[in-house]
Amino acid sequence: MPGRPTVTSAAAAPAAPPAPARRARSVVDDHLDGLGATLAALRTHAPRFSAWGTELAGRLSRGQRLLAAGNGGSAAEAQHLTAELVGRYRGEREPLSAIALHADTSTVTALGNDYGYTEIYARQVRAHGRPGDVLVLLSTSGRSENLLAAAEVARSLGVTVWSVTGADPNPLAGLSDEAICLPGATPSVQEAHLVAVHLLCEMVDAALGRSVVQDPGGAR
Repeated sequence: MPGRPTVTSAAAAPAAPPAPARRARSVVDDHLDGLGATLAALRTHAPRFSAWGTELAGRLSRGQRLLAAGNGGSAAEAQHLTAELVGRYRGEREPLSAIALHADTSTVTALGNDYGYTEIYARQVRAHGRPGDVLVLLSTSGRSENLLAAAEVARSLGVTVWSVTGADPNPLAGLSDEAICLPGATPSVQEAHLVAVHLLCEMVDAALGRSVVQDPGGAR
């Protein structure tokens, strides 16, 4: 009986992922690529973080105060900064004086109602700020009117203004004593600002002689 003809077939090509999966991967890749570029820009500011950490540690140890403000997600990051200073970032240490200006809702809403939204931080800076204190302002745009007003009041009182913003130039960076300006899309800048907050806390702890190995790993 004649043998059957041998049939050869090419290896089946791997099936392409479905369109929704391809779109999801594209979105993830685009987002992370953008964030990576912004974080690369953040890396170039290492000397400034070191200087800020040393300066802030010295001032807070002498009894001066940090004030912090932002809007929306930047407000959350400002409050995260003050929480780490009043509490601890890694190593155990004495609490440091730091106030998030948006966190007192009664004050913020009263000032907004009586003086307008532009004044919600400026009036608090006038109330709490003293010469030698530091005001940290976070803004992805660098154009928020309430932060600009706060910076102007702070400068008039002898309060040092540091800002962390989106791309330069922007009005807030121009009003600040020093600024860290990061290029990128708003989400990437917002996410990089959280890294900036952690780096500043890291540098404060380093200046105070706190080693990262002291991290108790507390739940947050």
